[in-house]
Amino acid sequence: MDQEKIGKFIKEIRTKEKLSQQKFALKYGVTYQAVSKWENGKNIPDISILKEMCREYEMNLDDFLETKISPKKSYKKIWIMCISIVFLIMIIIVLILPKKDSNFEFKTLSTSCDDFNLYGSLAYNDLKSSIYISNITYCGGDDSDIYKKIECTLYEDNGNAKIEIKKSHYENDKGISLEEFLKDVNFHIDNYEKTCKVYQENTLFVEIEATNQNDKIITYKIPLNLKDNCNH
Repeated sequence: MDQEKIGKFIKEIRTKEKLSQQKFALKYGVTYQAVSKWENGKNIPDISILKEMCREYEMNLDDFLETKISPKKSYKKIWIMCISIVFLIMIIIVLILPKKDSNFEFKTLSTSCDDFNLYGSLAYNDLKSSIYISNITYCGGDDSDIYKKIECTLYEDNGNAKIEIKKSHYENDKGISLEEFLKDVNFHIDNYEKTCKVYQENTLFVEIEATNQNDKIITYKIPLNLKDNCNH
């Protein structure tokens, strides 16, 4: 899955429907900033929203994620006027339809940490799996400190050591609050592992290390739980 291509695909859907980002956001119950992040490839919609888009535009979710087809709703008039094109498209679809074992399944990643909320998901099939984590918010109280350095890192604990998967970093003497920093933090790791079974023991976690203006370091650990183990 290519997050940037998915973003361009969503923008194509919106522009074909002649909707502003604001109107498109209202349609799916999100902010226009969220739509902007989708279209710029910084984030992808929640799985429930993706499924709603697929129902609305009569698309298969797997094809949507792989951006293999254009929204059918935009081409209905052409299909009606050009029967020959309809048959051609049907033949192409039959030829390029993914095999059964390439269909993606999804599991939700959540956290048992009371100080943070986040949205996460694991998309996987028999060939690969991808991790998506976004919308990390701090809800543990009033953290009004301004930090000159913050590192937010996704780790996997293999029992002997923690393995860094991806990191988001901020360092500037002007400083930033934890809340502002987290607004732009998201993780997209494509093809991290070939199967889902490696996630069964809930070995993933996010660690935040923040240094304030007085060089005091505050560390938060956010464990990630996989809702329902994978079947592979």
